[in-house]
Amino acid sequence: MFWPMLAIALGFLGLAVLGVLAVRVFAEVRRLGRQVAQSSQRINVAAGELERSAESLARTGDALR
Repeated sequence: MFWPMLAIALGFLGLAVLGVLAVRVFAEVRRLGRQVAQSSQRINVAAGELERSAESLARTGDALR
């Protein structure tokens, strides 16, 4: 009777460990998603600034002709 009870206890502990790890993975994925969204926003802002600078540079080049 000892071995079946030990197997059940170890199975339960294994499931508990998997549950804890699943929660940690979920939390890290959410954090990574927030970082990706923030990076995407920063890239969009930088692209806009680059576009405005390129337009200004093009106007300056046209004025030199």
